[in-house]
Amino acid sequence: MTSDNAAFYLDAERLEAGMGDVRQSPRDLGRVDVIVIRPSVDERMVLPQVEVDVEEGLAGDTWRTRGSRNTVDGSADPGDQVTVMNSRFARLIAATDDRMPLAGDQLFMDLDLSWGNLPTGSRLEFDEVVLEVTDVPHTGCAKFRERFGMEALRATNTPEGKDLRLRGINATVVRGGMLRQGESARVVRP
Repeated sequence: MTSDNAAFYLDAERLEAGMGDVRQSPRDLGRVDVIVIRPSVDERMVLPQVEVDVEEGLAGDTWRTRGSRNTVDGSADPGDQVTVMNSRFARLIAATDDRMPLAGDQLFMDLDLSWGNLPTGSRLEFDEVVLEVTDVPHTGCAKFRERFGMEALRATNTPEGKDLRLRGINATVVRGGMLRQGESARVVRP
């Protein structure tokens, strides 16, 4: 798998050249560019819309059944019910839109996900759905490195990458409903 992905890896220079666009992500009104569910390990389905539930998260996703290493009993952690990644950064490291879902996130949004813009407790208000940003860290892993390369992983772990939350954020569902690709999200800070 690594050799197939290696053709898409960006070097540090090309990665930095693309960061200007990422830094210009909207701050107050974001947009859902891609919706992904994970029906099983390493499987991704891109959807035009998805039902979001306060208890189950995104319909068809394995968040609840997968569980978490962060809970005492191994059950799903409500703090990482929905994962969100900046779509500009995802496009940059993926090289092609069809590779974006490999990141493993559920929502790819054109939105500034930085700590300064979305502190813990901030809400993303869509037409029907409301998500709340949690303090559960979202970090890169070996799979992320394998799919996007060492430079992409390094970028997420630099001081700026951590501040911008290039690897993404975790959120919990406050209000369920239907969520659609292209839908706007208003940022409400605590």
